[in-house]
Amino acid sequence: MRSGIFMMPLHPASKDYHQVLEEDLEAIIHADRCGLDEVWLGEHFSCQTEPITSPLMFMAQAIPQTSTIKLCSGVLNLPQQHPAVVAGFAAMFDHLCKGRFVMGIGPGGLPSDFELFHLNDAMQRGRMMLESIDIIHKLWTEDPPHSIRGEYWQIEQPDWHVPEFGLGVFPRPYQKPWPPVAIASMSPFPFLAKEAAGRGWSVVSANFIPEDSVATHWQRYVQGCEEAGIEPDGANWRVARTILVTETDAEAERYLQRPNCAPRYYFDYLSSLMKKAGFSQVMKGLRKDMSDADLTPDWCVNEVVIAGSPATVADRINALRGRLGPFGTIILGGIDWDDKPLWRNSMKLFAEQVVPKLDG
Repeated sequence: MRSGIFMMPLHPASKDYHQVLEEDLEAIIHADRCGLDEVWLGEHFSCQTEPITSPLMFMAQAIPQTSTIKLCSGVLNLPQQHPAVVAGFAAMFDHLCKGRFVMGIGPGGLPSDFELFHLNDAMQRGRMMLESIDIIHKLWTEDPPHSIRGEYWQIEQPDWHVPEFGLGVFPRPYQKPWPPVAIASMSPFPFLAKEAAGRGWSVVSANFIPEDSVATHWQRYVQGCEEAGIEPDGANWRVARTILVTETDAEAERYLQRPNCAPRYYFDYLSSLMKKAGFSQVMKGLRKDMSDADLTPDWCVNEVVIAGSPATVADRINALRGRLGPFGTIILGGIDWDDKPLWRNSMKLFAEQVVPKLDG
């Protein structure tokens, strides 16, 4: 079983921005030293609680301070930037990290960013994401002069191609023909999980949704594989969960009972955001009759968090895999280090005493 950590990252809005950046870098370095296989970092432009505006820029500083961990965008919200800009930055980043890059992409997930970029139509964002990645891959594999015409972007470079100077030639990534592509899923029965399967991409299931929703991601992925004539492979499915590993079950229980502990802030923020945006069903899963009033931080902690001793957590993850399907990577949901020793030790215990006991 492979392992990783998915960091939106999410911190209290009142926390100093410089401190947030330092702690997130420390978390990546610690994950590498603990032996986790990959780290995922989000992209959000207009939220103090989720303040990383460029995962590639941020992770670039981690390259010389880490050795083996994969550095994954989680995700690049493709409708929000021109495909050539994303392609140029991603190709350079892939060279900087010498192929330790997994290119997570998405249509966007933050309502204030939708408003900022005038991208309020969900169906349009999905089409833009797919068009953008197609353009990016063409820029990486086709020789100039480029002539690419899409519904949302057009690229025409008919004149400025001077081979002896490399003029008009677009930079290509370190990995050929391009870095592995992944999409993140949080809704039940996601269309993009099916699309990903047909394109040979991997799927990352969000850590803040109920397991009944997560199960539908594998169902959609298998459906996409079958329609494309591809054998479904659990190695292409990553499942993220909110996980706390402590020396004893009692220690985890005491921490989670704190009224202002980081997981409660995490779920208070997300549930409030989803309710305001009209997306609360995402966090309720398949419970169609559940009211917004019942979607509370307490409910989320009880429903979603896996916590306890290494033995307890390992048993619960193995049981989860038995119910959901053969995911090949288990990913920690990144939580603010409100108790730094506790969360650093949790990651260490997870890597050393939980992952070796996992099936798969």
